[in-house]
Amino acid sequence: MNALKSLLMRPSTGSILVLAAILLVVFPLTLDIFRLNLVGKYLTYGFVAIGLVMLWGHAGILSLGQGVFFGLGGYMMAMFLKLEASDPESTKIQSTPGIPDFMDWNQLTELPLWWEPFRSLPFALAAVILVPAILAFVIGFAMFKRRVGGVYFAIITQAVALILTVLIIGQQGYTGGVNGMTDLKTMLGWDIREDGSKLILYYVCAGLLLASILACRWIQSSKLGTLLLAMRDKEDRVRFSGYDVAMFKVFAFVLAAILAAIGGAMFTLQVGFMSPSFVGIVPSIEMVIFAAVGGRMSLVGAVYGALLVNFGKTYFSESFPDLWLFLMAALFIGVTMAFPNGLAGLVESHLKPWWRRRRAQRAEQAERLAAAQASWPDQPESRVPAASAPASAAGAAGPKLPGGISGQRA
Repeated sequence: MNALKSLLMRPSTGSILVLAAILLVVFPLTLDIFRLNLVGKYLTYGFVAIGLVMLWGHAGILSLGQGVFFGLGGYMMAMFLKLEASDPESTKIQSTPGIPDFMDWNQLTELPLWWEPFRSLPFALAAVILVPAILAFVIGFAMFKRRVGGVYFAIITQAVALILTVLIIGQQGYTGGVNGMTDLKTMLGWDIREDGSKLILYYVCAGLLLASILACRWIQSSKLGTLLLAMRDKEDRVRFSGYDVAMFKVFAFVLAAILAAIGGAMFTLQVGFMSPSFVGIVPSIEMVIFAAVGGRMSLVGAVYGALLVNFGKTYFSESFPDLWLFLMAALFIGVTMAFPNGLAGLVESHLKPWWRRRRAQRAEQAERLAAAQASWPDQPESRVPAASAPASAAGAAGPKLPGGISGQRA
């Protein structure tokens, strides 16, 4: 209880509350359902961004393959939704009813055995977490135990993203190929395409994102977070202190993978499809840009970065379809050159000092006023207004008689 109270009293809690107010109140009240669903899609990338803050900003490990885990989480959820959409009644025109359409197109006559467990929603939800976590653990354990890091680790994660993309596209009969898994309609009979469903899914996504930020903030404020920072700055010193640096790195990598997978699952629910275009090298680099623009040391800033970059993609592609890629590049280069620490760095270097100066000026004015009041004499008669003096003198002269003659006391 005391730990929770101390966490809520931290200055960073204010920025989280502002973000919560924007996501839970401002956006739903000001945006129509189409735009709100679009913002919900942007927020799914926020999960990847805060995972990169923990991995890259806090632990000093740059991964250029987070699209792998985003895609895996999305595919795990898409498999359950696709099986529900492929009931015998809905697929009766196929050669083999009861299996996904892309399997029928590739002349499969029965559902593969490893697809069967995905008929269960609890299994699918568990797979969203476990499959990316296991893959991240295997990759991280193999690399970090051999002290592979820096640019070499970044290149390896890119290679993993490329391998998984080729695998998904090549196994078209089992994964949907380049088209991915489309026409996802319901979850346990609940139509996820209706406006009311989109609103509920938006709130679920925003709530999970805020919960993830709080969880990561708790990790940062714990001893584990301190060790991650120490490992980033002085890895050898942490190792010589007796800690297993490799396993700390594995933990950070697995945590970032789980967060990315949750974002991928929410993306599938809100958008209604999943394809290999979200798994490869290009989307993985874009995800790093989200964290860089928002500030790779700020959890809240990473969310703002994801919102800003994706809003820029949407706006530029709608308004300037022939130039939007160049405009996006200019946006990224301009922000990183003007604000090397991202939007969060701008707040730390300009907004917060200005606010501190304002508070200091107000405090100084209050002190001056208090000092001036304390310097007034304490005698009551000295504070009597001068305008009341003649009246007092007239009273001392005695009562006024008729005819304007003042009476004198004997």
